[in-house]
Formats: sequence, C-alpha cells, structure tokens
Amino acid sequence: MSKPTLLILAAGMASRYGSLKQMDTFGPHGETIIDYSIFDAIQAGFGKVVFIIREEFLDKMREAFDLKLAGKIEVDYAFQNFDLTKFGIDKVVERVKPWGTAHAVMSAKDKVGEAFCVINADDFYGKDSFEKMASFLTNEVSDDKMSLMGFQVGNTMSDYGYVSRGVCEVDEQGHMESVTERTNIYYVDQADGTKEIVFEEDGVQHTLSPETRVSMNFWGFTPRIFEIAEAMFKDFVAENEGNPKSEFYIPSVPDYMVKHKIADFRVIPTSSKWFGVTYKEDKPIVQESILKLVEQGVYPEKLF
Repeated sequence: MSKPTLLILAAGMASRYGSLKQMDTFGPHGETIIDYSIFDAIQAGFGKVVFIIREEFLDKMREAFDLKLAGKIEVDYAFQNFDLTKFGIDKVVERVKPWGTAHAVMSAKDKVGEAFCVINADDFYGKDSFEKMASFLTNEVSDDKMSLMGFQVGNTMSDYGYVSRGVCEVDEQGHMESVTERTNIYYVDQADGTKEIVFEEDGVQHTLSPETRVSMNFWGFTPRIFEIAEAMFKDFVAENEGNPKSEFYIPSVPDYMVKHKIADFRVIPTSSKWFGVTYKEDKPIVQESILKLVEQGVYPEKLF
C-alpha cells in the first residue's frame, strides 16, 4: 500500500486573526504551525503533502516550503477558487469568500489518488495524532471505513472568543453516529467563577460537556470522498447560491455518509494536546506551548 498523503487546508482568509496566520511564526527558529504538522507527518510515515491555497499565495508558499522539504516529502499545491465548472456546475456565483472547507478538499481531487488525511494549517495537533492516523490510513482504511481524530472540546477552546468545531455523537464502540458543524462555541462565566462551554443555535444557548468529542478537521479519507462531496456540493450550490455567507463544511459529508450507510467513521481518541491560533491573543500561548515541547525533547530546536 502506498504511503498516505497529508492535505493541508491553508486557503482561509483568517478574518478573526487579522493576517495570513498560515505563515506566522511560532517556533524558536521561526517555524510555522504547518512546519510542526509536516514534521510529525514525515515521522509518522506520510509520503506527500498537498497544500490547498489561494493561487495568489503560491510563490510565498513555495518560497517557504519547497526547498526545506526537498528530499523529505513530496510537495504539491491545489487551488481553491470560485470556478464551479470543475465540479460540473455550469454557472457563475459571485462571492467574496470561498465555499468552505469541504469545497477546499474537493479542490485537491486531481492531486490525491491514495488514502489521505485532512488538517487545518493553523491547528497544532501533536505527534500522537499523526501516528494514529498514519497507522489507520496504512492498515485499516477502505472506501467504507474512514476516520477522524476525536478531541475533547474542553481541550480545544480559546479564551478570546468563539470557535468552530464539528460536534460528534459517538456510540459505545467509538463509531461516529453524527457530526454537526457548530460555528459559535464559547465560554460563559458562571457565578461560582467557573466557565461553561456553550454553543448557539437559532439564538439559543446550549451547554456542551468538556468531554464532548469534536472534530478539529483531522479526517482520514479515501478518494471516494471526492465523489460523494461533489454530488452533495451541486445540491448545496443550487440551494445557497443566493447566500454569500453559506459554506460547505467537511463534517456535512461524513455525516451524510454515516446516515446513508455509505461508510463507517471511527473516532480515534488522541492524547495529544491541541492548541491553535484563532485570534492574535492566542499566539503567545502557542509559542509558550511549543517551547515547552522543545525543552522536553519532543521536537528538535530546529525542525528542518
């Protein structure tokens, strides 16, 4: 079996962060979060990395990654844009933002022919997650058996505002029953000084247990996902072409596949401590966390 591929979602506009956070530096020698993800992926046995980006970022991304990754892992690029014809949709829809994370994954369909995993560019997942996903993609994955890394929502929060997470329902055997993208999860201060995790739906607050398993867009797929997503996307565009803020999120595809018995998704628990940079205020926390991992010997001081 061929080595799995790492697909990195790096086309986001980072509206809450205020700059191109994909290229922001966090490690002691100016390493990006992407650098740590790729380092972990190489160590775990991945054979290729595909960056999904906006085409105008290509020169900057190549300058940042091509030379230092040469001979270590194969590198390729896919572009997320507004061209719907490549998905069999013969119309032009005017938008400011792309169509969302599932659309981003679809943009790489001509770049991936093997089992692969999808991650966000701005999330630090940890080596345990990559090792477990590589093992699954090498030894277990099939067109009717896919996976996601399951993080506890209490370990994925920001103190500086809301976050988006795929909230999972998981059965006793660790299989996903459903996953719903929640775009407005945040802390609410309680009278006793503690914090409660809530999400909003139709203007109503709902409580989430800190142990609730959530997707951090760390999915294990086969190329079968492209076919399913493309069929769903055609319907999504037809229903939402008049809504410029609508987004086609990754969790909607596995959720559909599970409910229609197309594939089973195993929720793989991980001991990795997640951290990420949704807001500028998150940056020093991430820098401190990475420095501690370097001091503990989890990562070399200079990755590449």
